[in-house]
Amino acid sequence: MDNERIRELEPLQKRLNYYFNDIEVLDTALTHSSYANEHNLHISKCNERLEFLGDTIVNIIVSQYLYKKYPFYPEGELTKIRAKVVCEHSLALVARSIDLGKYLLLGKGEESTGGRDRESILGDASEAITGAVFIDSDFDTVNNLLLSNFEADIVHAVTKGNLFIDYKTELQEKLQRATKGKIEYVLVKEEGPDHNKLFHMDVTINKETIGSGVGRNKKEGEQMAAKEALILLGDDYE
Repeated sequence: MDNERIRELEPLQKRLNYYFNDIEVLDTALTHSSYANEHNLHISKCNERLEFLGDTIVNIIVSQYLYKKYPFYPEGELTKIRAKVVCEHSLALVARSIDLGKYLLLGKGEESTGGRDRESILGDASEAITGAVFIDSDFDTVNNLLLSNFEADIVHAVTKGNLFIDYKTELQEKLQRATKGKIEYVLVKEEGPDHNKLFHMDVTINKETIGSGVGRNKKEGEQMAAKEALILLGDDYE
């Protein structure tokens, strides 16, 4: 891999909050089979094997979390919750939250038909990244990384009976129909010790606050701020 590609992947590692010891593993996780085929690369150089591994790891981690967190839930209920959380749509949402599509290596055909934002490709890439982090580190590291993305989805699936709602996207779509104002998310303050921080976020339009929220990370705080804004605008998300 050349130095330009290494530099190109630095922002992604920052968004992941994980820096690879072997950057080649990350590059492989981002290489779609269409690109590998066009460039006559060996099958081990595309992300399908890492996707296979990542799929197993995601299911193990979510299953373990559910087993420990909800000791009185029967097997059938745990299976339903896991299916709602670990699906192509939720994996693609995670990919979009870190702008993963920007870094994918795609063949010309996939590139020209919108592959960078296709849910199936993004979902597979999310699983491949999971597999790559596991290969590059250990189970505890990938466990912590995954739960930081999926824990809110799990809690929502348990308490509301459905998957995590992407409030930020819904708010953006709602406001775009009504105004051309600029939507921004602002960190108001952080509180608590490093291992248990809370992030207070505001969502603003043209610098005017329209919703506030608190989360265990900035992403969750932004979602909660967007949710409050939607409620204040008259949508039923209680």
